[in-house]
Formats: sequence, structure tokens, C-alpha cells
Amino acid sequence: MRPSDAYLLGLALAVTLFAASFADAALGLARERSALARKAELVERLGLTDLVLFTEARYTRHPSQADLHSAFQDHPFALDHFPSGSLLPPPRLKGRS
Repeated sequence: MRPSDAYLLGLALAVTLFAASFADAALGLARERSALARKAELVERLGLTDLVLFTEARYTRHPSQADLHSAFQDHPFALDHFPSGSLLPPPRLKGRS
């Protein structure tokens, strides 16, 4: 077997597996459609807020629900205890651009 044949065989296998992953996702969505509908109804009934982005600190869970001063609960120059605090930019304050 030539190296180019092995490459083409590997490429064909990769493309087939890639297409199979989309087929599996479509089948899984069809299989779980009723469970997703029940969860959506529960969220609507309970009035739940947005998804949680990070689970560490309360000021990184969701920017729209953040307490702006909780990051400075020790003092204004305190180091951030959680790594996710460095991944989110500071929230924009209303009235400022």
C-alpha cells in the first residue's frame, strides 16, 4: 500500500465518522425531544434565569445577574480567588460607554 493510499483511506474514514456524528446528533435530538419540551416547560413555569457560565464565584455566574461589588468583598485591591474572574471582562455600567 502506497502512503497516498493510506492517507486517502484515513481521510475517507475521518469524513465517514464526521458524518456519522451528525447523524447520531440528529437521532439523539429526536429521541430526547419530549424531555427537552418538559424541561422548557419547567423553566417557563419556574421563571428561571439564564444559564450559569461559571460555578465558582457569584460575580462570574452570569454578567447580567452579577453583584458588581462582590469581587471586592475583602477590599478593593484584593486578588481574585477564582480563575474565571480573569476570563470575564468587567460589566458595562448603564449610562456609561
